[in-house]
Amino acid sequence: MSNLAPAPSSAPSARPVPGDLPMLNSRDLFTTQREVLIQHGTEHYRLRLTSTNKLILTK
Repeated sequence: MSNLAPAPSSAPSARPVPGDLPMLNSRDLFTTQREVLIQHGTEHYRLRLTSTNKLILTK
């Protein structure tokens, strides 16, 4: 009998996606550019697609 705990999974845990929320596909946002501007009230945010296919949101 072993006292070792199982190794933690390296895969990120998936979050459930509520079916009643609107969904945008990032392919539709980044059709010709790797950046988009998002206006939120009087503020502007930049959503950028990185070379490693990650999203970065900055103010």
